Amino acid sequence: MQSLSGRDKAYVFVRDQVLTSPAATGTFLNEQDLATRIGVSRTPVREALLMLQAEGLVEMVPKRGAHVPAMSGRQIGELMDLRGVLERHAATTSLKAGKAPASAMRSALAEQQVLADIRTDDAAKEFIDLDGKFHQILVDAAGSELLSRTYAGLRARQLRVGLSALFSAADRQHNVCAEHEAIVAALESGDEGDVHRAIDDHLEVTLQILLRA
Repeated sequence: MQSLSGRDKAYVFVRDQVLTSPAATGTFLNEQDLATRIGVSRTPVREALLMLQAEGLVEMVPKRGAHVPAMSGRQIGELMDLRGVLERHAATTSLKAGKAPASAMRSALAEQQVLADIRTDDAAKEFIDLDGKFHQILVDAAGSELLSRTYAGLRARQLRVGLSALFSAADRQHNVCAEHEAIVAALESGDEGDVHRAIDDHLEVTLQILLRA
């Protein structure tokens, strides 16, 4: 397997380790600090930040550096709308093909349930990582590389809003598990309408929590 370049290593680190934290919102990223943490020079860090700027994840401010903007209510709503479109399409496609991934999704859900009672930052991060895995399994079942890649590209935004939702609502972990159970049960029943409703209900609850936060 080919090793990552310095730029790609910096890109992955900032996207998956830095920008996923709600605490990063509103801050400026220090290029030298990132370079030291990643083990590369400042040049690949700067290149990675420019890539992230192109994706709308950071804003390059003259003489200040890379700023991590807060997501507006509109942006959060658009994220949930896009997720709904992709997930409903994947559910329909996988059901029609007889390849609904209910078993794999239930395994991810079981891992989440183990973490639901653990109230630590690390457990919350792992819980949301599993949340992303749960939904990515569904999208991947559609068998479209472009669809899967598009959904995976939402990862940094999803992790950040997911952690925000966990910390903004009481007992959100258990409620997420219940909502995920409804999605899996609907997939197991083979009812397309029920699956779509379960997906929509889950995303709508998350959206309302985030808009109130």
